Amino acid sequence: MLHTLRIKNLALVADLTLDLPEGLSVLTGETGAGKSIILGAVNLLLGQRADRTLIRSGADSCTVEAVFDIRRLKAPLREFLESNGLEPCEDHALTLKRTFTAAGSNRQFVNGTPTSLSVLASLGEWLVDLHGPHDHQSLLYPARQLDILDAFGGLENARNEFATLLQTRAKILEEKRQLILDELTYARELDLLRFQVEEITASRLVAGEDIALAEEHHRASNATRLLEQCQSALELLSESDTAMLSQTGLLGRTLHEVKRLDPSTEKLLELHESTVELLRELQHELSRYRDRIQVDPERLTELEERLNLIQSLKRKHGPRLEDVLEYGEKARARLAILNSRDAEVIRLNQALAEVHKQILDVGKRLSIARAALRVKLANAVTSDLQELGFNQSHFDVVLTPNLPELVLNEQTKLNASGFDQIEFQFAPNPGEPPRPLRAIASSGEMARVMLAIKSVLARVDDVPVLIFDEVDANVGGETARAVGARMKQIGRNHQVLCISHLAPVAAQAKTHFLVSKSTRAGRTESRIEALDNNSRINELARMLGGGGDAAVQLAESLLKS
Repeated sequence: MLHTLRIKNLALVADLTLDLPEGLSVLTGETGAGKSIILGAVNLLLGQRADRTLIRSGADSCTVEAVFDIRRLKAPLREFLESNGLEPCEDHALTLKRTFTAAGSNRQFVNGTPTSLSVLASLGEWLVDLHGPHDHQSLLYPARQLDILDAFGGLENARNEFATLLQTRAKILEEKRQLILDELTYARELDLLRFQVEEITASRLVAGEDIALAEEHHRASNATRLLEQCQSALELLSESDTAMLSQTGLLGRTLHEVKRLDPSTEKLLELHESTVELLRELQHELSRYRDRIQVDPERLTELEERLNLIQSLKRKHGPRLEDVLEYGEKARARLAILNSRDAEVIRLNQALAEVHKQILDVGKRLSIARAALRVKLANAVTSDLQELGFNQSHFDVVLTPNLPELVLNEQTKLNASGFDQIEFQFAPNPGEPPRPLRAIASSGEMARVMLAIKSVLARVDDVPVLIFDEVDANVGGETARAVGARMKQIGRNHQVLCISHLAPVAAQAKTHFLVSKSTRAGRTESRIEALDNNSRINELARMLGGGGDAAVQLAESLLKS
């Protein structure tokens, strides 16, 4: 749900924060008060093109920000954010932000991370359906209509099975494409693979040996210098008249005399003995290390040749030795496949025939199930439309199966959604032919058609936020009451925000917001406030045509009923 919407410097809004509850909320107010600004702000967050003329006069930039509570969102949001390099949601909150300036710069953020307008638009399809003059209507797209029909009938498992089969088919076709080479290309690849496999195999590579060899080579190339330094160190320790160990003898005798004169200095003598022991251990280890050092030109040459070989293989297949080993395994596997190419092609053709058979089976089952569902969905939406004032209207779900030949082939193009094409169509008046929803010109008609569809699909449609504008255009009386009741019903499973001019519609809302204009410091500003019961009665009375006692009594009656 849309938890918080903040608008800054957009048209007549200076700085506005709107906290929205669950269920049905209604926005009312005089014409020109600024109700459409709310829709404009939401559209900006859904990726719509920014109009710099909407920046409030005197301001340099405009900012719109929204926080969505995504605890009930069923879309794969976490994977989407991760794949687009965006920060994950904290405390179940998704934050969208859009800023644009008078100079033309345009920036957008998701959870504080910069992103593109296309990412905002993709998120918007999961979060909000906006029905009105500024359409953001996922139900207008045939692909979305097919999703709705499948969700209405619980066909998601069969559809996922079909999509998985298509992925398997694509994998088989790719494997076969890599095998079906012309003879010259086949011979060249075979020769190359044989050479590479033999070269890598003959090198007898061992993981990590390049590091060990490099260390040994470094020591071997510095062997003479190491011997010189070790000898110098041993002379300083014990092999010269002024060696450290010789000097420690004189020091020990001195400390013994100190102890004889002052027994409390025994600790000094103990430290001396420890030091002498450490120096002797150092002498021993240093001597052992010196004895292991060998000046061996032949071994140095062997090391250099081995390192050069490894480096050459790294340049070809690296950059790491592990990459060379991995490439060798893949090359051996590929070589084995090419050596048995004919048998492998036969195996792939058999696998392809089997998966084509399964695709036909699952696809036909999907088409049969959809054909039965389309009638149920069309009848249910038509019934709701009649209650919403279209007494002689007709809604239809046109399903066009595109069944392939009995035997699929490799050139057959398939869609992951199945074999069917769909189009929601609507005829508002008798004698008129049904037309696709996207061809409906009247925004009022469109809004009520969407309201009827949403009412029928409320339990299966996953888009959590619905916004309706002009849903009550050209209606009144009992139809207005029915429109409000329908939106209230949808509000049990969705968050619904409606801009209305009719009191019977507004009275159905759980929360009532009033949009008004005021003048402050010579500037006109739009503001929104949530109404309490008394204020709500006064606003409903205004919407009914006045503030007299009759209007107030009717407003009270609408709220009670």
